[in-house]
Amino acid sequence: MDIGIHYSRFPVAPGSTRAATLAETARIADQGGAALFTLMDHYFQMEPYGGPPEPMLEGYTGLGFLAGITESVRLSLLVTGVTYRHPGLLAKIVTTLDVLSEGRAQLGIGAAWYEREHLGLGVPYPSTSERFERLEETLQICGQMWSGDDGAFEGDHFTLAETVCVPPPLQTSGHLGGPPVMIGGNGERKTLRMVAQYADATNLFGADGAEIGHKLDVLRRHCDDVDRDYDSIRRTAMARIDPVADTDSFLAVMGEFAAQGIELVTIQPPAHPPAPDPVAWVTEFFDTVAPAVRDL
Repeated sequence: MDIGIHYSRFPVAPGSTRAATLAETARIADQGGAALFTLMDHYFQMEPYGGPPEPMLEGYTGLGFLAGITESVRLSLLVTGVTYRHPGLLAKIVTTLDVLSEGRAQLGIGAAWYEREHLGLGVPYPSTSERFERLEETLQICGQMWSGDDGAFEGDHFTLAETVCVPPPLQTSGHLGGPPVMIGGNGERKTLRMVAQYADATNLFGADGAEIGHKLDVLRRHCDDVDRDYDSIRRTAMARIDPVADTDSFLAVMGEFAAQGIELVTIQPPAHPPAPDPVAWVTEFFDTVAPAVRDL
């Protein structure tokens, strides 16, 4: 099983700075063989992590910073809120990240949910149904921009006169013709249907293998409906157990995930404040737990 590191908070390690702490954590993950390094995509920190008084950095600026100091790990947000950026701009941002990282960008995307940060910064927050409509159009726009088609796009929510994207992304083997796309979320009717139709990867949340297995069964049915090869979709999941603090329980659940077909697990430091030193935490993980995860 491959490993992803999710950097969900932005503390300062002892004797360091915020930038240096993030950089060192990413370097350790990169050198340790992590397949994916992800940042949050929020304006405000989430309530379970202390809410808006806690630090939050803009996601794609952060990934651009990491592109220059890492070598092989794939870089993504987990996940981009579809309401945060106009889709044409989003396609351009991800393309730029792909070019400057020399082909290591991934578009992680979802329908967005944190109403407080939208209201706080004056960003429109449409209904749930409209956000999903915007998500689908955004995926279609990215596909058109990455295909080299620089014509117009006319949707219910977005109109683009010229979908120009020069230079193009270095990666062209994604399902949409550019970098791989991961759609995050467990929704069985809309989210997993869009995974089957548009994405290269799914990111699921589950407490155990049975819950994950059920979601993957739903995804398989959606793949059948749209004539998509289920095995062409990379199956990833977020872990809910701290692998450093409770290694035995973590590995037991990861064994269940692997048995259901999960190919990559994303881990992060514990959720509740105060935030641990991410450098020390990720170092301990790669020294003590990562070899057992890779053997699953």
